[in-house]
Amino acid sequence: MATHDEPAVTEAVALPERLLLGSGPSPVPRRVLRALARPTIGHLDPAFGVLMEDMMGRLRRVMVTENRATLAISGTGSAGMETMVVNFVAPGDRVVCGVNGLFGERMADALTRQGATVERVEGEWGRAIATERLTAALDDRTAALFVVHGETSTGVCQPLDGLADACRERDALFLVDCVTSLGGQPLELDAAGVDVAFSGSQKCLNCPPGLAPFTLGERARDRLLSRREPCRSWYFDLRAILAYWREDAPGAPPRAYHHTAPINMIYALHESLGIVLDEGLPERWERHRRAHEALRAALEPLGLTRLAPPGEELSSLLAVVVPPHIDEAAARRQLLLDHGIEISGGLGPLAGRVWRIGVMGIGAAHEPQQRLLGALAEIFGVDPTDSLARLDDAWS
Repeated sequence: MATHDEPAVTEAVALPERLLLGSGPSPVPRRVLRALARPTIGHLDPAFGVLMEDMMGRLRRVMVTENRATLAISGTGSAGMETMVVNFVAPGDRVVCGVNGLFGERMADALTRQGATVERVEGEWGRAIATERLTAALDDRTAALFVVHGETSTGVCQPLDGLADACRERDALFLVDCVTSLGGQPLELDAAGVDVAFSGSQKCLNCPPGLAPFTLGERARDRLLSRREPCRSWYFDLRAILAYWREDAPGAPPRAYHHTAPINMIYALHESLGIVLDEGLPERWERHRRAHEALRAALEPLGLTRLAPPGEELSSLLAVVVPPHIDEAAARRQLLLDHGIEISGGLGPLAGRVWRIGVMGIGAAHEPQQRLLGALAEIFGVDPTDSLARLDDAWS
């Protein structure tokens, strides 16, 4: 039997060090990498069950919810979206969907594939959708309202105030994508009245991609249990998943096997959530806000201005308009290959026009932003003094 002391059968592929300041994944702390490397145990091992329960408790605190059904779906954030759609939307349901970016568009597509009647509330890419437009689209036939809290394609934060009350007046579920906002933008799911929400491990939580934090409240659980037909997806069937993720209690039956959970990824998410809670949510939200504003101010002398207007910005992702004289794709490539820094280009109608810069977790700090500014100034062939001074002032 091979041991770790034996030579590798094949040569390792060389992987470069990158500073990940794009739309995700985000930088992964050494604490989390060490957690990934812990010995793998079985997914039904009682010791793993203890860790799962503790992780659920940490996730409740980060999502600011008392929902018992708060867990991690095995898969990326898109797996969270699929889980939401196939369990809480039935063919023929009328669903109101806010669409002001790629991820609202993606949800509308997923709902359509599920057979829902989708009432799209369109918004300008780069702007939040007015609350009254979303609530006006609801009626007594509406099964659910969906919005993206942090739109990764535009750097816009969608206000949630008033949406839950409007949904409850019509017995509709309130569904939210908080992939890029969780852990970096003020968000209290219970206070906002959210019935179902999903996120991703690879954004502000600074964990590798591969898990989708997910929570559902009692209204949603009642809807789930009252379904007459089985979920169309075997893998994302929440009834079966919850039988595995349920908390152990005296006299309760053992966890039911559904699929082999990504054990080491759950180690990593558990550690990532611990880092968030060590800092404290209010302090973390404020650090992300401050980091966003510091980078926004420092990029302006380079001709890069924020897409979102004041009051609609997403702290964890800064989308900036690139000046027409800059070949944005060539500059991003040079930034990656010559300086080891990744940022993201625009999507959809914003392709070729904007850059999306992550301000996530340990990336929301002075040193990585200073490194980015110096590299961009070199690529643009300009003096970085003004930009760096603005950054230093904002962080001092």
